[in-house]
Amino acid sequence: MAIVAIIAKVMPDSPDADLKMIERECEHKLNGMKALNISFEEKPVAFGLKALMIKFAWPEEQDTSMIENALGEIEHVSSATIEDYRRAFG
Repeated sequence: MAIVAIIAKVMPDSPDADLKMIERECEHKLNGMKALNISFEEKPVAFGLKALMIKFAWPEEQDTSMIENALGEIEHVSSATIEDYRRAFG
């Protein structure tokens, strides 16, 4: 079983969105899907809007569309996309 390193980008629906609340919800959902080594970084986009960049390890045989779907369902999230996908181990 190979492990991949993924970076997902979560865009809030406004600059006023609570990124810490979104971060907690993302971590909760990813833990439930068996993601490992989850870390977060805020990245400025424009006009006060910040994206949440999430780095984590993921089993290669699992579909990544479930990540985008789960993170995109979080309240105050405009979009969630996979920005980087690399084989890490295996």
